Amino acid sequence: MDTEYKNYIPQKAIPFLEFLINEHNFTLKIVNQRATKHGDFRSLPNGKFQITVNNNLNKYQFLLTLVHEIAHHVTHQKFGVVQAHGKEWKAIFQHLMLPFLNPNIYPNEILPHLANYLKNPKASTDSDVNLSLALRGNVAENGKHFIFDIPLNELFIFKNTIYKRGNKRRTRYECLNMSNKKVYLFNQNVEVKLYKDL
Repeated sequence: MDTEYKNYIPQKAIPFLEFLINEHNFTLKIVNQRATKHGDFRSLPNGKFQITVNNNLNKYQFLLTLVHEIAHHVTHQKFGVVQAHGKEWKAIFQHLMLPFLNPNIYPNEILPHLANYLKNPKASTDSDVNLSLALRGNVAENGKHFIFDIPLNELFIFKNTIYKRGNKRRTRYECLNMSNKKVYLFNQNVEVKLYKDL
C-alpha cells in the first residue's frame, strides 16, 4: 500500500486510517483532479479493488473522501450489489467515520457540520453547503468565487458557459444561462469565475 496518503490527511487520523486500510484489502491511488468527483471505488477485472482520491483536496476533504470510498468497499464486501448510496452504505459510512469525529482530527469549525451531515450522508459532500464551505475554510479556489460572492446581475462563467446571477431563493441562486436564456439553480458553494476577470 502506498503510504503517500499519510501526507494528505491530518496527522492524528493516521492510526485509525491504517487500521481501516489493513483491515480491508484494496489499492489506493492518488490521482489528478477530476471535475465530476473527489474519489471513487471500483472492483477490477482481476478480482482486486481500487480506490482513487483526487490530489487537490485539502486534508479534511481527502480524509472524508477516502473513508466515503472505503465505505463503498466494505458495503460491497458485506452486501454485494446494493444501491450506491443506500441505507447499507450510509450505516457503514457513519460507523467508519465515528473515530474521526474528533477535535484532534477535525477542527471545531468543521465538526458540527460534519456531525450534522453524517446523520443522513448524501452521495456528495458538496450537496451539504455548510459542510462543503467549512471543509474549504470558506475560501474559493484561486481565481474563483463562490456564487454568494457574485453581485446580483453580474456575469460569471461556469463550465465554459456565461451566466448572469439572479435572486437568491431559500438556499440556491437563480442564474440565467446567457446562451439558451434558461434559468438554472446554483448551490451557494459552487465556484465560478467572474466574467470581467477574464
